[in-house]
Amino acid sequence: MARLAEEIRQYVLVTAVAPARRRGRRTVRVRAGDVHRGMGLQNRMPAACAALDAAVFARSAGVMLTSREGPPRGATAAWLFEL
Repeated sequence: MARLAEEIRQYVLVTAVAPARRRGRRTVRVRAGDVHRGMGLQNRMPAACAALDAAVFARSAGVMLTSREGPPRGATAAWLFEL
């Protein structure tokens, strides 16, 4: 599971955080369902949510969690990170 969590965090860094930084944005919003679908995961929504809920993601990506909405482990869970 730790390996999957790291893969999820890396995916979000490469597909959401880095492009937002390149565009000069101040924030980036990430939805669990988008990550799950984009990675081609099956029945791993709790893992996707847990990986983004973990403080290790914010530290390693150099972002700060601004808000978290939606269910604890659902596809509509969303995070707003300040870059």
